[in-house]
Amino acid sequence: MDAAILRILDANLNRAREGLRVMEEHARMVLNDARLTAEIKQLRHELAEVGRLIGSSQLLASRDTPGDVGTTITTASEGVRDSAEAVAAAACKRAAESLRCMEEYGKTLAVDVAARVEAIRYRVYTAEQSLLLTGPRRRKLAEAKLHVLLTASLCRRPWRDVAVAVLEAGAGAIQLREKAMPDAALLERAVALRELTQARGALLIINDRPDIARLSGADGVHLGRDDLPVPAARAIAGPTVMIGATAHDEREIADALTAGADYLGVGPMFSSPTKPAVSVNGPGLLKRSLEIVGSASGSKMPVVAIGGVNATNAASLAESCRGGGRFSVAVCQGAIGAPDPAAAVRAVLHALGADRPSA
Repeated sequence: MDAAILRILDANLNRAREGLRVMEEHARMVLNDARLTAEIKQLRHELAEVGRLIGSSQLLASRDTPGDVGTTITTASEGVRDSAEAVAAAACKRAAESLRCMEEYGKTLAVDVAARVEAIRYRVYTAEQSLLLTGPRRRKLAEAKLHVLLTASLCRRPWRDVAVAVLEAGAGAIQLREKAMPDAALLERAVALRELTQARGALLIINDRPDIARLSGADGVHLGRDDLPVPAARAIAGPTVMIGATAHDEREIADALTAGADYLGVGPMFSSPTKPAVSVNGPGLLKRSLEIVGSASGSKMPVVAIGGVNATNAASLAESCRGGGRFSVAVCQGAIGAPDPAAAVRAVLHALGADRPSA
């Protein structure tokens, strides 16, 4: 076997594994994403198996670090990273580029190296999307304490004024909920809200419509019980858009976990003016959902309490689930129909204890 090719394979195998390890640490320590951490770890182990297939002893014997002219060649940008995200982004590129080198030079070998490395490379591209796009969205979702459901006809003030007010008061997400709006107008509204939420570091979620979520650049789409199944919605919205699923009982909670939803909307907690005919499930379902999600292997799925939540009853949710896990709440008329939407949002956050520092 050509000694130079072995050196190339050895150097790029090491570089790819190192890149994957940095990606894994970002998924684990920065994003707290157990599922993504496991996926990247699996890639790293599969790559190690490729090394064994080539011949670990041959690769090691071919190594000539002191004689490698590339060890002293650097660029100014290599020594500078301005954030953890920049470190992860560089690691993704390093891993993918190294895998491509392995794939090309692996074609000279008798063993089936190139095809295996190609398959790993494509999965690294997907992991990169999750790490740099979906991962930060999931992290932000986990940190959001309050979502505001925005329907213009239920707002006491102009919808744009309401959106700005609740965002500045601390809402971590706005869910656009316009069931009867024509598609063109809905997309225009979604794009406008995307600009408002992005400028304030908040999430935008579109109710029911994965197509509008994708076209507007929204962070997520929320599905009701009778909407598209999670896999179909993901196929439309794309791999980086989060999918939320509604659950009214334990079976639907389990179904959402199995389907791969990114977060869970559980309820209704209390009677809601927007859905007066729906049976109330109460805080007990929220507590049970936290138990089910917490017991699921590797799951850190965010749970959002929905239905009739306001400043008066939010404290009862916090009390009933004390010590049971983190959750957030979604508020509709309790905020957008209030004379002062910002004050209403602050009151709910105070009732949840979300305006106070963690112990």
